[in-house]
Amino acid sequence: MLERIETILTPSGPVAALIDPVFRVMTSLIFIIGGLGHFGMHQMMLDRMAESPWRDVVNSIADPSLLLWLSGAVFIVFGISLALGFMTRLSAVIILLTLVPITFFTHIAPGHTGPLFKNIAIMGALAYFWFRGCGAYALDNRLAQH
Repeated sequence: MLERIETILTPSGPVAALIDPVFRVMTSLIFIIGGLGHFGMHQMMLDRMAESPWRDVVNSIADPSLLLWLSGAVFIVFGISLALGFMTRLSAVIILLTLVPITFFTHIAPGHTGPLFKNIAIMGALAYFWFRGCGAYALDNRLAQH
């Protein structure tokens, strides 16, 4: 019975190939929109960082405002790149390396477990692209043909 259910739920070849661009776009949207938020809601995010128990560590790394601008730019640029399947592995790694300290310094705080586990799940998606690559319908594939 379980085998039958598995067979019924397994998408066919052409439909299965669509999951790659859909997953890339769905994953990248949180970075593109969130990155724009780093610019549009800059002060609100700075205020949130100031409430973090890790604010002194963040301040010792660099100016929090500068870090917010940089992370926003990384999320937008490499989020778009990920969505297009262009430099997919590099994009996933760069976003992941940007997301880890943000998660640690912003979301490991009382009352932030929802965003913490959301980011952990997103890190799983980024690890997937890092290890698997772009999948179907990606610029990486088109460029590899030339």
